[in-house]
Amino acid sequence: MSAIFQRTSVRNFLDKKVEDEKVELLLKAAMAAPSAGNQQPWEFYVVTDQEKLQQLAASSPYAGCTKLAPMAIVSCYRKNIKMPEYAQIDLSACTENILLEAEELGLGAVWLGIAPLTDRMEKVKEILSISDELETFAIIPCGYPAKAGQQQDRFEKERIHFVR
Repeated sequence: MSAIFQRTSVRNFLDKKVEDEKVELLLKAAMAAPSAGNQQPWEFYVVTDQEKLQQLAASSPYAGCTKLAPMAIVSCYRKNIKMPEYAQIDLSACTENILLEAEELGLGAVWLGIAPLTDRMEKVKEILSISDELETFAIIPCGYPAKAGQQQDRFEKERIHFVR
């Protein structure tokens, strides 16, 4: 799977709408993620409203690129699940799937962490009028990349330890 070795964090986007079919594929990829106890705690808000994107951009010191994106996915998780301690792990897996699928589709995206910082989580909930039954996890701005990026080689053999 070449997307793993080609994916980069994209923060600059072309002024071009992401097709609904591609958005659906991103969300199908998200929901194909593994989940502890198969609890599948995820819910997603797809934001294309420019005013809301501007507000999301101001929700965290690191979310500024959201205002440049044609859309963003805000991932959330349900609180009322059998193993809530694993919800953020499950959401991490589905967020990575979104990033990899974006690469496969010729899109670019970046994972902007909101959780576990409660002030940021609450701000995003407020902006999107998200139910108290959900917790916000991440903002994932997505679109067509303004320029091609080169993935950094992060492989460090000395960090691998074999126990035989």
